[in-house]
Amino acid sequence: MSNNQEQLLQVFRKVFKDDSIMISPSTTAADIDQWDSITHLELLTSVESAFNIEISGFEVMSLKNVGDLLNLVNSKTE
Repeated sequence: MSNNQEQLLQVFRKVFKDDSIMISPSTTAADIDQWDSITHLELLTSVESAFNIEISGFEVMSLKNVGDLLNLVNSKTE
């Protein structure tokens, strides 16, 4: 697991208040019961804060799964 992937996992665990959550590139909102529109916003702002990046609305619209989010994070932290 890459450093960014591990850090992203920790963000997920914090936002969803569940230390047992596991994520993979194919994970989507449908896979996590607590993932609704409110936690989605909290997740994105937490990711921005954790990685010190900004995610545009256009970029958010293109995200289909955790793999897409990780790729976006990786592209902004290289």
